[in-house]
Amino acid sequence: MTEQQQQRDDFACAVDLSASSLPESSLNSEVFTTTISSPEPESGFAGFGFSEALLRTLEVKGYSEPSPIQKAAFPELMLGRDLVGQAQTGTGKTAAFALPLLERLESGQKTPQALVLAPTRELAMQVAESFKAYSAGHPHLKVLAVYGGTDFRSQISALRRGVDVVVGTPGRVMDHMRQGTLDTSGLRTLVLDEADEMLRMGFIDDVEWILDQLPEKRQVVLFSATMPPEIRRLSKRYLKDPAEVTIRTKDQEGKRIRQRSITVPMPHKLEALQRVLDACGGEGVIIFARTKAITLNVAENLEAGGHQVAVLNGDVPQNQRERTVERLRSGSVDILVATDVAARGLDVERIGLVINYDMPFDSEAYVHRIGRTGRAGRTGEAVLFVTPRERRFIRNLERATGQPIESMEVPGNTAINQGRLDRLRKRLSEAAQTQRPDADEAALLQELMQRVATELELSPEQLAMAALSLAIGNDALLRKGDDDWIKNTRRNDRDRNSGDRHERRERPARAPEENMQRYRVEVGHRDRVKPGNLVGAIAGETGLQGRMIGRIQIFDNYSLVDLPKGMPEEVFNSLRSLKVMSRELQISKAS
Repeated sequence: MTEQQQQRDDFACAVDLSASSLPESSLNSEVFTTTISSPEPESGFAGFGFSEALLRTLEVKGYSEPSPIQKAAFPELMLGRDLVGQAQTGTGKTAAFALPLLERLESGQKTPQALVLAPTRELAMQVAESFKAYSAGHPHLKVLAVYGGTDFRSQISALRRGVDVVVGTPGRVMDHMRQGTLDTSGLRTLVLDEADEMLRMGFIDDVEWILDQLPEKRQVVLFSATMPPEIRRLSKRYLKDPAEVTIRTKDQEGKRIRQRSITVPMPHKLEALQRVLDACGGEGVIIFARTKAITLNVAENLEAGGHQVAVLNGDVPQNQRERTVERLRSGSVDILVATDVAARGLDVERIGLVINYDMPFDSEAYVHRIGRTGRAGRTGEAVLFVTPRERRFIRNLERATGQPIESMEVPGNTAINQGRLDRLRKRLSEAAQTQRPDADEAALLQELMQRVATELELSPEQLAMAALSLAIGNDALLRKGDDDWIKNTRRNDRDRNSGDRHERRERPARAPEENMQRYRVEVGHRDRVKPGNLVGAIAGETGLQGRMIGRIQIFDNYSLVDLPKGMPEEVFNSLRSLKVMSRELQISKAS
């Protein structure tokens, strides 16, 4: 890499996130790479040195052209070079490292040759499934996903029988390494997938511990959506003369996602959510909530309103999670209510709308949330719910995405009814242009309509209206009732926000932020606890993103942790017995 290219890449990775570093805009694209010694293929995947078996597998799966990150990464990884890749989810990065890695595996070795670390079990499972799909032409290749929440003994048995590729979360991988059930002596490649997410969840110390145990001679591949200083330091310490690839989606890619925000006080959020779904819903919808308890509350209210809803949070068993995602993908469920951690790495093309029911206090989390829609060249919408006091965070999110977030009002009855009529018209048009697959059945239906029209002496218009009423059902199509509360709420919010600005100026300098509550936990320096230990444990139990956890102050016998206000009682009780460094937190509100 030339000095000028290095400067351009370093500049592209230096982004400001409020007080810390903001994520590189996930929505504007350019590609920076090192000089590639292998010639770039003219078209398709042929020309990168892949085997005929792998090329056939890709052809069967409908892969015709590599994505930009794949074109840049394939030649470097096939040469065995270390690589640092900056790319968002949905850009094809899994295949970018999986395909070259599969081609460089050697037959006859019983111990694992490749290890992929992922921040969550959902992503680990998804990456493992991708490896299995790509290795269809290599029937003897074995891939194993290891993560918490599944039987440890079955993982040990699989490792003893022999595995080529291990995909796992840092904690479970460390458990196997410490117990000697994961032999890394023959490891040839390590991949760190979504390294910035592992940093935010407090796993970076675990990642470094794993790296320190690996053979000196190995290939290290690091992929990250953003490049905060800690990740840059990690790459400089553990990677040797790495190739660097930065992928940013093009402007038109970013514009596929329309971003809007609604200011609504907490007591009216559920009513506003119902109205947004009535006005804007259609295809698949993901609603992001801050905690497990909120996901259940939202789902119950939506089900009572007649919606088909599923929940995805840390309490949902792994096998049920897989069924839930498949139901969303197939269309048997249209709305998924999820926490950030549970939905990490979720890739479902039919998602047309993402609703941030709770404001993410982390710009990177917001980028990943809205990235669940607008995939595979489709358009999508993202709606953000903010309370009056949270509006000041919107500027950070706009800088993170490089796009303005439009302000929208809670949909009134007129907007909702227009949306319902538009969707009904679309369904009717599609039905009119689609023939029934069974010709005999279609003929019987036509005969049935003629008989009814003759017996009741109905005109074609009357018959069509009867069929339409039958399709709509007994529930009213148009929404009626008083919606003046929307205007009153908007006016009251303006008054309240004016008063809040004065209150914030009077707040003591070291007090928690207004959206935070300070808690005391009974672990401290004596227990050798670090901030990352507390962040990782609390995030894993509550579903919070790392950056949603505020100030952490560690003393000899205890620590103080700032967490978002409104913690449900069941979450608080679960944290009381949660263990960090073999000691219970025994969390309590700080005086």
